[in-house]
Amino acid sequence: MTACIISGDRTLSHADLQARAERAAAGFAALGIGRGDAVAIMLRNDFAFFEASAAIGQLGGYPVPVNWHYTIDEADYLFRNCGAKAIVVHADLLRAIEPALPAGVPVLVVPTPPEIAAAFRVSPEEAAVPAGRTDWNAWLAGFERRAPEVADPPGAMIYTSGTTGRPKGVKRAPPTAEQAASSAATIGTVFGLFSAPADPGAARIVSIIPGPMYHSAPNAYSGLAVRAGADVILQPRFDPEDLLRLIEKHRVTHIQMVPTMFVRLLKLPDEARRKYDLSSLKFIVHAAAPCPPHVKRAMIEWWGPIINEYYGSTETGAVVFCTSAEWLAHPGTVGKPLPNVRLRILGEDGKDVVRGTPGDLYIRLTTGLDFTYHGDDEKRRKAEMDGLISVGDVAYEDADGFIYLCDRRNNMVISGGVNIYPAEIEAELLKVPGIADGAVFGVPDEEFGEALCAVVQPYPEARIDAAFVRAELARHLARYKIPKIIDFQPTLPREDSGKIFKRKLRDPYWEKAGRTI
Repeated sequence: MTACIISGDRTLSHADLQARAERAAAGFAALGIGRGDAVAIMLRNDFAFFEASAAIGQLGGYPVPVNWHYTIDEADYLFRNCGAKAIVVHADLLRAIEPALPAGVPVLVVPTPPEIAAAFRVSPEEAAVPAGRTDWNAWLAGFERRAPEVADPPGAMIYTSGTTGRPKGVKRAPPTAEQAASSAATIGTVFGLFSAPADPGAARIVSIIPGPMYHSAPNAYSGLAVRAGADVILQPRFDPEDLLRLIEKHRVTHIQMVPTMFVRLLKLPDEARRKYDLSSLKFIVHAAAPCPPHVKRAMIEWWGPIINEYYGSTETGAVVFCTSAEWLAHPGTVGKPLPNVRLRILGEDGKDVVRGTPGDLYIRLTTGLDFTYHGDDEKRRKAEMDGLISVGDVAYEDADGFIYLCDRRNNMVISGGVNIYPAEIEAELLKVPGIADGAVFGVPDEEFGEALCAVVQPYPEARIDAAFVRAELARHLARYKIPKIIDFQPTLPREDSGKIFKRKLRDPYWEKAGRTI
């Protein structure tokens, strides 16, 4: 059976993907694109995402995935900051960002395929390549295949989420063959993806990509799945019951997920959860955002002890990992450091903290690739101490060497001189009856410097108020951890990675007080 990528009713074999990527590489080379150059890719999960990314990598360049939720201003910043030498974009997304397109930069437009158009309610007119624009498929057909110039491309340049200021592109140096092999082996372990067996009768890896490939984890995962010879199913847009349907239909074995997907799956009616055969699943891995312990426990009870977790970042890659068994023995952990990982937890004095004490997490995969922030080497230097990298996470280590995340340093609230980590309170919020989502952060307070504020998204049918929420939290949290302010909103802004856009929630409170954070 030939390995392939499947999207809706369309199928692309890995062999055809390679052929199309080599044609695209010839096309990009004809545009003058080569080693070290960047090409922006503003696509949903589609075949062209793989084709363009592989083609650019074959020339030694950097594919730059673009969040298709971006505003004109955000897209304009990214296109110019990365120095895009070309832009590949879906037809329906083109219209929204057309004013941000840099003058003179070639734009290649991919027709929006039927399954994606249906998922995002795109009309046939919007899905078609506009007159006067270059059609990706027609452009591709005009070139002969070009042999790859580099065996091991530098990988995608992923822009960080930009919780403070503008996002920065994480740019890696081209790897040596040894570094590329080591990196692939590490993430292959974390993702459970290894080369498919040569025996045609042996069990195959069948993976599904439910998250957008502009994020670092789905991007790395999908590329490695193809490299491992797996069948890859693309879900146009995450829908919990549709995911179960696709698992049953394609006998999916491996998935990379985020905790928000777990939450939405667990909200399905019992009838829907029992309707589908999920017995093919063998290896689930999640990351990107904290997973409330009660959510993870419920998923393990439903899908079995196949749910694994890792901690990492765009900058460091995956560096900490745990299995279901390890998590059940150490609830709340993100695991132990992987082999070839150096890890330290440091206090404000720059010294190692006592085990069990929260501190700044510094970590590095010693066999991994170094990086810089594109155009901002100073920020890169500030992230390092003793050769290790911090992305602002606060953590502690237990007596058995398992790591527990407290929160992001820039999320920590200092109220009356006490350090409070909102992630702990958010986990309890999600247990409160009637609450669908919630975020906790610090707001200005004359007496204590900062006070806790919770913004809560109730279920539509819920009848709850601030007093009820405080009473429920008080059953599990110390008084100083109970939010002083509790506001309600119909929806909370979330990234597709599962992370809440806290800045969008927090900024109005600080602006009202005439202050910034």
